[in-house]
Amino acid sequence: MAGSLKCSVVIPTYNRVGLLRHTLESMVGQSLPKDQFEVLVVDDGSTDSTADMVDTFRGRLNLRYFWQEDEGYRAAQARNVGIAAAGGDVTVLIDSGVLAHSECLRAHLASHEKADGPVAVVGYVYCFNLDNEDAKLINEVIDFERPDRTIADLQRKKVWLDVREIFYGLYGDDFGHLPAPWLNFWTCNVSAGTEQLRRIGMFDEAFRKWGGEDIDLGYRLHRDGAYFVLNREAAAIHCPHEKSFDGNNEQAASNYEYMAAKYATPITALLPHIGELNYWELNNIIMARDLPRCAEYVAASGRESS
Repeated sequence: MAGSLKCSVVIPTYNRVGLLRHTLESMVGQSLPKDQFEVLVVDDGSTDSTADMVDTFRGRLNLRYFWQEDEGYRAAQARNVGIAAAGGDVTVLIDSGVLAHSECLRAHLASHEKADGPVAVVGYVYCFNLDNEDAKLINEVIDFERPDRTIADLQRKKVWLDVREIFYGLYGDDFGHLPAPWLNFWTCNVSAGTEQLRRIGMFDEAFRKWGGEDIDLGYRLHRDGAYFVLNREAAAIHCPHEKSFDGNNEQAASNYEYMAAKYATPITALLPHIGELNYWELNNIIMARDLPRCAEYVAASGRESS
């Protein structure tokens, strides 16, 4: 990787000043030298004190702040603002409210540096609650000033591990060969090559509801030749925040319908049926049904690749 700036960290936010502060503090604590990464905070129209809080980190981080009008849920567009402005060879996507281990950025970069071709790196995320069910207990356990120590404790006690351990238990840590490895590409802690992200069109800004825009991006990275890898050393903690599992699933359902129609392959056609199929089992279902991989299906049908 030429040049001193190795990676750009893109963090979208909206009225989460407290959570964002924790994330930025974890960026200050990175072992990667400060001149080798930048942090791009993209505000989707916050009305709290986010801008003033971000200002307090100037001088402590190589940081840029962007603000866009609040016109509803536009996380995809916010992330695109950051990717378009990124100066690093690698873009790390992290959510506000995610506490990164001090070695997180180094680990992301290590996966890219040792790869023979483009990779999409999936970081490890502790304490991700699908329905915020353990929020009180998790908040009591997290040492917000020392995320490394909290991660070590969680790892030792084997509690609140990444919910995708179900996936890794089924397919192993080396899952890039699967027909749909992109199902694991959740943008709370992932990375990809900046130029590849731009080449595939970045996030689809038609996603205006929660859910799916990250696996849609992962799908296109996969189709563009990125190999998906898990790096457990690229670890982070997902701080609890208000959410509704049922409400989120309802919004995601329409996004899955959109993806199925957009790509129109046998594999993406399964997405609207996630409610009745087991999300973690989808790759097994694809293989059991002997569905053609998307690129093969497109080539055989003579359609233009999406």
